[in-house]
Amino acid sequence: MLVILGYAMVLTFMVLIMTKRMSPVLALIIVPTVFGLFAGAGLGLGDMVTKAIGTLAPTAALLMFAIMYFGLMIDVGLFDPLVRFILRVTGNDPAKIVLGTALLAGAVSLDGDGSTTFIVVTAAMLPIYLKLGMRPVVMTCVAGLTNGTLNIVPWGGPTARAAAALGIDPTDIFVPLVPSLVVGLLLCFGFAWSMGLRERKRLGLIEFTTAARGGRVPATAGASAGSRAGSRMLAAAGGTGGGMFTSPTVALGLRGGKADGRRADGEGVDGTDTVGSAESDGAGTMAETMLDPNRPTLRPGRIWVNLGLTVAVMVALVVGLLPLHFVFMIGTAIALLVNFPQLKQQTAQIVAHAPSIVGVVSMVFAAGVLIGVLDGTGMVSAMADWLVAVIPDSMGPYLAGITGLLSMPLTFFMSNDAFYFGILPVLSESAASFGITPAEMARASVVGQPVHMQSPLVPAILLLVSLANVNLGDHHKKVLWRAAVVAVAMLAVAIVVRVIPFG
Repeated sequence: MLVILGYAMVLTFMVLIMTKRMSPVLALIIVPTVFGLFAGAGLGLGDMVTKAIGTLAPTAALLMFAIMYFGLMIDVGLFDPLVRFILRVTGNDPAKIVLGTALLAGAVSLDGDGSTTFIVVTAAMLPIYLKLGMRPVVMTCVAGLTNGTLNIVPWGGPTARAAAALGIDPTDIFVPLVPSLVVGLLLCFGFAWSMGLRERKRLGLIEFTTAARGGRVPATAGASAGSRAGSRMLAAAGGTGGGMFTSPTVALGLRGGKADGRRADGEGVDGTDTVGSAESDGAGTMAETMLDPNRPTLRPGRIWVNLGLTVAVMVALVVGLLPLHFVFMIGTAIALLVNFPQLKQQTAQIVAHAPSIVGVVSMVFAAGVLIGVLDGTGMVSAMADWLVAVIPDSMGPYLAGITGLLSMPLTFFMSNDAFYFGILPVLSESAASFGITPAEMARASVVGQPVHMQSPLVPAILLLVSLANVNLGDHHKKVLWRAAVVAVAMLAVAIVVRVIPFG
């Protein structure tokens, strides 16, 4: 019964958010509560949820102050030069911009922390997506997919957990999987390029030219239907649409996700696709006006101080001398004191970033309901035990490959801790009788990470979709099948090069 309830609960949750019948926050609260009552938890649900929320409190604090810190850095202009540099490299070509998103996400993901990756990628790329009228869900898909693929690095959480659970060295897991990682990354870049080409077809290459003394009008290059439609919509809107990004925080969707009637998901209020527009300087490049150069929060005289502070925060995160949430608390406090010394300014900045903070923190705590019910009722253990039990003995020699396939849904439905410390040792012990080593089982267990990173139980992905103002269901519809393709390809390569036995 627990197995049926567990899978039904997860399926119901996914259907509700992907069909947009319910917001993720409500689904994370209501669905587990109903199924927990059916499981006989009764009033014990309160204790289960309280325990889970207690474990998530540091994560919520981390995300809260990380959002505030990087929001402040965006407001004061720290990332303006980076945005201009990216546009100089990629031009106004949506295909190159999406591929650049994948490359940036891959580079930042090398630190092994998803939250940092998504904050940096969003800060650098989302203003560009909104400016060009590109769909932010493309950015979340590419960033989440690339980060999930690189989540198998030795210093990352999954590989470290698998190594600790089975008593082996992390490098024995990672190094043989390098060919799989290379293929996985190539697939990520291929998906990014294909999605970029679709965005290019939809929007065309957007160029900004000086049309008249009274204003500047964006002109689309290329003969695509999407490009022509974009031109017509811009003309209907009055040509320039200037003032779309009156502040960088609005550009990042942190103040309600709307600007001049355009939603941050790249659609107009009537549901039609829109092409972002803004004034250009005399050079005819959008890079110089990607973020409003006259916003009152700019602190150009303190850019080196802010850069030094940000580098110090990043170093502290990598070194790990202090808890991550405390590092961002200190960083945020210093950033406010340095850039906004007056009490009224500090209060205004905190209030300005409150909407995005409430959005992501509420999802983290709501996820505590799902985690608490899964763990407290025993559903997660029953689901895993059932999957292990249905594998017949004749499939023993194929257990490593089966583990690779199981790692995709199991790590999506449960935490990495539950899978690597609860399920993997059982599977590894069973596989040992068929001559399969713990290292081989550990390698198989981490190939499902591209799928795992998209789970609503992963706070980092909640942060990504919240910052980009993208519906979690929309993100799942675009990313899950691609993540499954990448994970299966990584598993297939590992089997071909014989670092994971199969038969």
